[in-house]
Amino acid sequence: MDMKVMENIYLLVIVTLISVVQNAFFAQKVEKECNSQNIKTSTLERVSCASRNCMDLYPTFLAVMWCAGLCLSQAPAAFSGIIYLVVRQKYFVGYMGQTSQSTPGYLFGKRILCFLFLMCIVGIFNYLLISHYGSDYKDYVETITSAASALLLIP
Repeated sequence: MDMKVMENIYLLVIVTLISVVQNAFFAQKVEKECNSQNIKTSTLERVSCASRNCMDLYPTFLAVMWCAGLCLSQAPAAFSGIIYLVVRQKYFVGYMGQTSQSTPGYLFGKRILCFLFLMCIVGIFNYLLISHYGSDYKDYVETITSAASALLLIP
């Protein structure tokens, strides 16, 4: 593979691989609850539902993270991806306790997905500006998104 291409995507690849490991953890947790000798249907339902909810948003997360990383800037997109994975873990663990404990993780995850989506839109808009008008605002926008990605840490 071309080194220039790898320079532009290695952080996104690392976040994607970490998310695959996290998915395996979720699947292992569901399997463990299914195979336990004292089957508690409420515990199994909670773990299964939490895993299913996490998997429902997984394709959206991957799409917006990769689009934001390729169209705009890799580092803020990868940082947001790591934060999203931490939040998804918090949601999963919170859902296994009481469903009210999972709400902050869900809301924070939604905010991160919105940020990644906005990065995608800005990156595509910048590409259209370059192709039609010759104006490139990518450096300015990268600076703004790098600073704004740190604001995601504020609850």
